[in-house]
Amino acid sequence: MSTFFWVFTALYIYASNAYPINTITRLKPTLSLGTPINTITGLKTTLSLGTTQALYDGDTLVSKNQRFELGFFCPSNPCKDIKFLGVWYKNIAPLTVVWVANRRRPVRRPSVGVHLVLSEFGGLVIQDASRRVIWRKVPRGYSHSKTRKPVMQLLDSGNLVVRDCDNSSCGDSIWESFNLPGDTLLPGMEVSLDYGSRVGYLAITSWRKKDDPSDGDFKFGFDKLVHAPQLVLTKENGVRLSRWGPWDGEMFSGMNSLKDNPVLSTTLRFDDDKVSFKFAPFNESMLLRLVLSPLGSLEFFWWKSKNDGWLTILTLNKDNCDRIGSCGSYGICYSDDPSCRCLEQGFMAISSVDWCGFECSSGCKRKHDLNCSNGDGFLKYEQMKLPDNSTVWGAMSTEDCENKCLKECNCMAYTSLNMYGNGSICVVWFDDLNDLRVIHGGGNDLYIRMSHIELGIIFFQLI
Repeated sequence: MSTFFWVFTALYIYASNAYPINTITRLKPTLSLGTPINTITGLKTTLSLGTTQALYDGDTLVSKNQRFELGFFCPSNPCKDIKFLGVWYKNIAPLTVVWVANRRRPVRRPSVGVHLVLSEFGGLVIQDASRRVIWRKVPRGYSHSKTRKPVMQLLDSGNLVVRDCDNSSCGDSIWESFNLPGDTLLPGMEVSLDYGSRVGYLAITSWRKKDDPSDGDFKFGFDKLVHAPQLVLTKENGVRLSRWGPWDGEMFSGMNSLKDNPVLSTTLRFDDDKVSFKFAPFNESMLLRLVLSPLGSLEFFWWKSKNDGWLTILTLNKDNCDRIGSCGSYGICYSDDPSCRCLEQGFMAISSVDWCGFECSSGCKRKHDLNCSNGDGFLKYEQMKLPDNSTVWGAMSTEDCENKCLKECNCMAYTSLNMYGNGSICVVWFDDLNDLRVIHGGGNDLYIRMSHIELGIIFFQLI
């Protein structure tokens, strides 16, 4: 798709008539598109789009650093009779789209005159030549005034924002594309979950196919089903495929590859009941993106050069051990062969048939039954990806956590994590333990409940 860059040289004129927009000025072609906020000083001001202008198919809105641009694009090559409005990297071939506005409402059989406008109420509207609305996104609770009006800008981060502006300055964003994620997480962009309401949820969603940006089968975001924050890959009706393990204050217990990474850093932030995750490159000049593919692969890409293109620097769900429950209850997953083994002390395979040649999910069972009232205790396992389905009991010492878990007969394991960065948090697991893995050089200590018989055998083996 050919892309042209525009800059306009007319003063920004406020349209006082109500939405839909009656008077629209098409931007005249020069180098780039922009509406100055103060005075017209060319490329020295922020490039933007006002309510009296339209962005037509073939026009682009460019970020000030010339890294990103917004426009209409065709996801297939050769182009079919369908187009989308999106943001992509400027001057990178092939076209690399990082955000799509109208994923569920494409422009079908696009004709001359299809355009994007910004309404006086801050809404993004795609219209055809007769101003029939194809798609719209309207921010909540915004009302314009005689002196202030919405202006659209593409920030250097790739975030498309609508801001409340007057002739001298702009206020806060009233809408931003980073709050409507696609299949790509850019530096500074967040996935998040409000544990209080369970409604505030931001996740990335795969494309349907590589040439179809509509919603695909896979999502990646925070797990809504557990207490301890962890990121999880799901498919269709919320079926969980892989998870990173609980956050321990420094890293996710099952994602050691992100610890001390030489290219990027990750941040998990708690704000009241909300938790959010984002990443940033150590070198701001590096182009990095985290993409969820139509096949469910989660990968970090780095743009090296025009000759080398995008390089995969990290794949986050690359082997069988990344699949939830691949080794069943009390089975530990290893990346070598055999991939599944029972916990070293006190457990044996439930089925000796084909353990573990092809199907390993039958898992393991205890060699000796527990007896809650007769001397059960705990055995420490190190460098573990913590099990699935955790429960957070809150702030308490490791000793108090152990004692409380011991009194609960179905409490099968516990650990203490500096989860929030302000002291020891007791995290426990009830019933059978699933999705265990050894994380060499990482992971966490896990204290697993054992019968007094098994603890006695272990004790005599050590003397």
